[in-house]
Amino acid sequence: MARMRVMGWILLLSAAGCGYRFTSRDAGLPEGVRSVCAPVLRNDTAEPGLEVLFTRVLRQELVRAGVLGGTGACEATLQGVVRSVGSGPTVIAEPSFQGDSRSAAAQAAGYQASAVVLLRLERDGRVLAETEVSGTEDFLPGTTSVSGEVLQVEANRQAALHRLAETLMREGYDRLASNW
Repeated sequence: MARMRVMGWILLLSAAGCGYRFTSRDAGLPEGVRSVCAPVLRNDTAEPGLEVLFTRVLRQELVRAGVLGGTGACEATLQGVVRSVGSGPTVIAEPSFQGDSRSAAAQAAGYQASAVVLLRLERDGRVLAETEVSGTEDFLPGTTSVSGEVLQVEANRQAALHRLAETLMREGYDRLASNW
């Protein structure tokens, strides 16, 4: 029993040393804010519809945290901007040996979606907290025929953007709640 307790402490301390942070979901937002309105985020990218995806996921996170307020019942507003989004192939280099020369042949291993979002908690025009979150999410290329592959890649990309939105909005809320 004591050995398991020691192992638990070792794991906890090693995780804390690796940059992980354990914060209480009850930590609360700055200055005791208990209800937040979240208008539709602004989309500064060329990709249509991202503001809807990120806003929906942000509001779900606020519901989970118990701070999403209704119309007129908000102590603060959580504004946001989707600053950038991108995607592209991830390339790996495989060494090939031809005679006495050594070369690397690039091969697409998959794809990666990325995004950057700014979140700002405001009350009465005053910024209480602000954070910028960014990240990437991998996705696989399609495996069907050439004509169907484009549709499969796009479907996989959209799923990756949804996973990325969930990760970024959770991280963004946690940063705002912990004044990180």
